[in-house]
Amino acid sequence: MGREFLLEARGARLCWSGCPLVMGIVNLSSDSFSGDGLSEPTLALHYAQKIVAQGADIVDIGGESARTNRAPISAEEEIRRMMPFVEGFSEVVANSSGHSPLPLLSINTWRPNVARAILNCGGHILNDVGGLTTGKNASVCAETGAALVIMHSRGAPKVSHRHVHYSDIMRTLQSFFLKKIRMAEQSGVKRNSLLLDPGIDFAKQRNDNLTIYRKLRMLSSFFPLPLLLPVSRKSVIGEVLGLSKPCRRDAGTVSCVVAGLLRGAAIFRVHNVRAAVHTIRTIYPMLTEC
Repeated sequence: MGREFLLEARGARLCWSGCPLVMGIVNLSSDSFSGDGLSEPTLALHYAQKIVAQGADIVDIGGESARTNRAPISAEEEIRRMMPFVEGFSEVVANSSGHSPLPLLSINTWRPNVARAILNCGGHILNDVGGLTTGKNASVCAETGAALVIMHSRGAPKVSHRHVHYSDIMRTLQSFFLKKIRMAEQSGVKRNSLLLDPGIDFAKQRNDNLTIYRKLRMLSSFFPLPLLLPVSRKSVIGEVLGLSKPCRRDAGTVSCVVAGLLRGAAIFRVHNVRAAVHTIRTIYPMLTEC
């Protein structure tokens, strides 16, 4: 506990020590897996203002659902969905009672042309859900100064990889991140602009996900970079609790926040921002002096 992190993200310099941050999810698609999509920009911006007021330090927007039982949308459609939100996000920041530079805006996409178009309009972080298969998204971040989330996955986005098996998931993650960090830095991304995401549910089985939660401290100790843990309403929670509806998994999500907090996660990506913020604010003072 008490580890300090520095994130440089497009002119914003975010420093925090120990107490994790919360990344609130805003889905700009009508087919979000959790049923909370907001395809109307004005409603989405109002919702962003709401979760910032609840304590979201970062707002993560996506124009395409990660669900694998849906065909990919076009790059043009993804840009069309996200652009009005990004253009209006300055009002969310202006109305925020938080201290600068919060809240930050994260762009959730795997397409380099979409990333470039949206980041040229605004945003601080590129949340690459494609596993950085090439250096193109890293180059976009180097060009714009945006921070980069490197998420572990295997295979093409929007394709189910539930058949994938690992002999040692933690060793696989370490090897993957070493390779991708090198790729990002060779593309011009600064070390202080990188975040790592173990990719819960992406190309992983139930036991892989549970092992990551159990051994997360190995990653946080091995890599001196902030770990982003996307815990919210994940399939592994549904499998453990026997809950098919994602909206019923918030209690399980809170449990995952606690597990991640105890094992070094620096940022939690969630739908229910209020629950995550309250959980962190309650537990953290019990673990260390604020």
